Amino acid sequence: MKHIDVEKAKSAPAPPPKAAEPLVPVGVATVTPEQLEDLKERAAKAEEHWERLLRASADLDNYKKRAAREKQEAARYANEAMLKKLIPVLDSLDMALASAQAAPQQAVQSLQTGINMIHQQLKNALKDSGLEEVNALGQPFDPKLHEAVSEQETKDAPEGHVVQQLRKGYRLGERLLRPAAVTVAKQPPA
Repeated sequence: MKHIDVEKAKSAPAPPPKAAEPLVPVGVATVTPEQLEDLKERAAKAEEHWERLLRASADLDNYKKRAAREKQEAARYANEAMLKKLIPVLDSLDMALASAQAAPQQAVQSLQTGINMIHQQLKNALKDSGLEEVNALGQPFDPKLHEAVSEQETKDAPEGHVVQQLRKGYRLGERLLRPAAVTVAKQPPA
C-alpha cells in the first residue's frame, strides 16, 4: 500500500480544471402541429401497448396458477375411477364376512362361492383399469417380464422355458408393475 504524505498533498498545486465545453445557443424548439399530433398518437399507441402487455402478463400468471391447481386436482383424484370400481368389491367382502358369521353350518360352501365371486369382481375391476396379468407358464424366460427364483431339471420342457409360476406378474399397459416369479427349466445332465 502506498503511503501518502498529507502535508505534501495539501501544498501541491491542484490540477488545472478541464476546459468547459463551449455553450451552444439553444433556440426554442419549434414543433409543427403535425409533429405534435404524431407524437400524441405515438404516445397513445405506446400507452395502449403497455396496457395490453400488462393484461397479457396478468392472463399468463392466471393461466399458470389455474394449470397448477388443475394439476394438483388431477393428482389428488387420479385414482377416483379405479376406487369407484373397487367399492362394490369391498361391499361384497363385507357381505361375505357377515354371511359367514351368521350361518356357520353352511358357511364353508357359501363363503367359497362368495369369495370366488368377489375374486372375479376384483379381477374385472382391475382389468377395466388397464391391469394385465403376465402369463409366464410355458413361455421362454424373459428377464424383462419374469423373475427367476429357481431352476428345475426336467425333460418335459425346453431349457430356458418357465415350468412353474410361483407368483403372478402384472403390467399396466407397457409398464411392468411386478415381474412374475418363476421356476425355469434346466436340462438334466446326460
